[in-house]
Amino acid sequence: METHRLVLPADLNHFGALFGGRLLAWVDEACWIAASLQFPHCQFVTIGMDKVEFHHSVSQGTILNIRCTKEREGRTSVTYRVDVFDRRNPIAPPIFATSITYVSVDDSGRKRPIR
Repeated sequence: METHRLVLPADLNHFGALFGGRLLAWVDEACWIAASLQFPHCQFVTIGMDKVEFHHSVSQGTILNIRCTKEREGRTSVTYRVDVFDRRNPIAPPIFATSITYVSVDDSGRKRPIR
């Protein structure tokens, strides 16, 4: 799955660059949507995110390309690889990359199979 975000003034930190927490929220949301579309009968919760390392700052007006790809499927969980690029510079390396794992839960919060 692929989506885009525009970096607006409200997304900036006190140094004028994209606030890291905002990017993490966008990444989590994008991958959660990918998981929910692939497994529409599941209720997913985020259980983990691998290494969080921002490769360079992002300024206002940048159009981010967020790409989510299923990396691993378990019995009750699914992991997605996510890469974030500057849409206007497609040959540049990713601004950010990680893997996010979601677990399927029932209404009581207990794990349940995704298939």
